[in-house]
Amino acid sequence: MAVYTVAITGASGAAYGVRLLGCLLEGGHHVHLCVTREGGMVLREETGLSWSGTPEEMEVSIRKSLRGKGGSLRVFYEDDFLAPIASGSVPVDAMIIVPCSMKTAAGVAAGSSGNLVERAADVTLKERRPLIMVPRETPLSAIHLRNLLTLARMGVHVLPAMPAFYHHPKSVEEMVDFVVGRILDALKLEHRLYRRWTSAE
Repeated sequence: MAVYTVAITGASGAAYGVRLLGCLLEGGHHVHLCVTREGGMVLREETGLSWSGTPEEMEVSIRKSLRGKGGSLRVFYEDDFLAPIASGSVPVDAMIIVPCSMKTAAGVAAGSSGNLVERAADVTLKERRPLIMVPRETPLSAIHLRNLLTLARMGVHVLPAMPAFYHHPKSVEEMVDFVVGRILDALKLEHRLYRRWTSAE
């Protein structure tokens, strides 16, 4: 199975990160997870989940939240620069930042490596591995747009959290599934999270 780095940062839309994490683990993949301090705050506010404590305690808590699932999981603090994902010598198939705050987008675009998420993204770029960023902000300022354009020009797959409505979603969960399904599409992973577009019958 593949190895992925998933980062949840302090933008609204924590449910996207939680759902993606569940899908990857259920698929039997290995996931390196980093939740920033702000990401944890948004996670609690929007989902009621509190992933705190030591990395080992967080792994247990996450497993309970996701009702077990499969795969394997390792959790790292955002200031843990000794984490394996901080080095390009550790093979990772792709990194996904979901949701991606404008602060994180700016840091990655500038190559600042101010925390583990930014450093892991920097490593992903320098090793020419797939990096998917799911920004969730509105409206977007010229600074936001400039940073996202910079990232796109560096090869980042910028995948905004923009649910579609042609499949007539009947719940927030179905809207979340559409965006997560598009992330899985970008990773070339099979799924059935949403009904694909077809011409009128």
